Amino acid sequence: MRRVLVVDDEENVRLALTTLLRKHGYEVEVAGSGRDALELLGRFGPDFVLTDVRMPQMSGVDLLGEIKARGFDTTVIVMSAFGRIDQALEVIRAGAYDYIAKPFRGDEVILSLKKAEERETLRRENKALKAHLRQENRFEDLFARSKSMEAIFKSVQKVADYKTTVLVTGESGVGKELIARALHATSSRRSQPFVAVNCGAIPENLLESELFGHKRGAFTDATSDRRGLFEEASGGTLFLDEIGELPLALQVKMLRVVQEDLIRRVGDSKDLPINVRIVAATHRDLAAEVKAGRFREDLFYRIHVLQLHVPPLRDRKEDIPILVDHFVAKNNARLGLAIRGLTAEAHAVLLDYAWPGTVRELENTIERAMVLCEGEVIGATDLPERIRESLDPVQVQLASGEISIKKTVAAVEQILIKRALVRTKGNRTRAAQLLEISHRALLYKLKDYGLTDR
Repeated sequence: MRRVLVVDDEENVRLALTTLLRKHGYEVEVAGSGRDALELLGRFGPDFVLTDVRMPQMSGVDLLGEIKARGFDTTVIVMSAFGRIDQALEVIRAGAYDYIAKPFRGDEVILSLKKAEERETLRRENKALKAHLRQENRFEDLFARSKSMEAIFKSVQKVADYKTTVLVTGESGVGKELIARALHATSSRRSQPFVAVNCGAIPENLLESELFGHKRGAFTDATSDRRGLFEEASGGTLFLDEIGELPLALQVKMLRVVQEDLIRRVGDSKDLPINVRIVAATHRDLAAEVKAGRFREDLFYRIHVLQLHVPPLRDRKEDIPILVDHFVAKNNARLGLAIRGLTAEAHAVLLDYAWPGTVRELENTIERAMVLCEGEVIGATDLPERIRESLDPVQVQLASGEISIKKTVAAVEQILIKRALVRTKGNRTRAAQLLEISHRALLYKLKDYGLTDR
């Protein structure tokens, strides 16, 4: 990080900075305007841009905006002879690293560059470390560091090459299909098709034809022979998601497939041999479904040879940070964003939430927060209200590193006032009595804490 682009419309300033910077070992290029600087950026590839604020045609702030908009990973330091606090704040908010007032001292410029260099070194090391951690905690397209998920990864590796039917269980949204895809990708069948079907998403009268195919004339709309999903997955893996939704009549035919590796198209009189590895998944308790007569016992034992139970996210919260990093990186690439991460307070909110929608809900939450976030870091206020409300103000205060007694007491007061208003159904007089404060004091606190709409 030794390349500096100096941008200033005054030649004597460009000359003075060039002499100074080269003396300290920097490689320097100069530009007399913002337009010239933009042309040099791609060719020179500076680590740092040292720019004046007031220049004709394009100001330093406008140049800074263009640098950010064009995606250059360059640290910008702004200089100005009109040293005002509001201007300094403006350029820092716009994304500049530092602000130097003219006339400047040489050691002041070098110190600013050294600090920026240290920050960039730390930022790049942190980025590299995060990438390493993501890779270290990655198994195919699964990211986790919890013991429960590590055990699943080991089981997947052990059974991947066997044709044994695997039943993946877990709540909706835990990533059962990702486990099925990992089984396929880790196996010798990886070069063959992976076909997924949700048994509950296809109407019952179409499901048999969808799975097994049909012969021409088998029913009104069967104008030609059609291969089913079992044939489409030949040599590879068929993922039967929500197998608990299969109608009983189809369960009989599915049992024959699992037992004999034979299928029969609708309307056909002969069987077809298949070579397909079946991975089934369900969020239901199939043993209970068997007892209730909704699922065949013989089919249950045929698909229950090996069960992989994926725990919900609330039971493996140590996976949340690595998943968050993954989803941020994924959405930055997909949506063209530049979000750097989350605040400590936002992380605390995510860790405290129960995640009823498990990993799928977390992914959707991060994408929403990234789209709505106005800065480069996601804060707690960027998260949905239902998630923020799961963490009370005291926990937020403590998670943010706050040690102020005054602020923490205020957080406790808000909790107690809200509880009192809920218990009294909004009756402020009775709420004040429960809180053991005067009615006037309660009104003051409601106003101070912004709770007057309650």
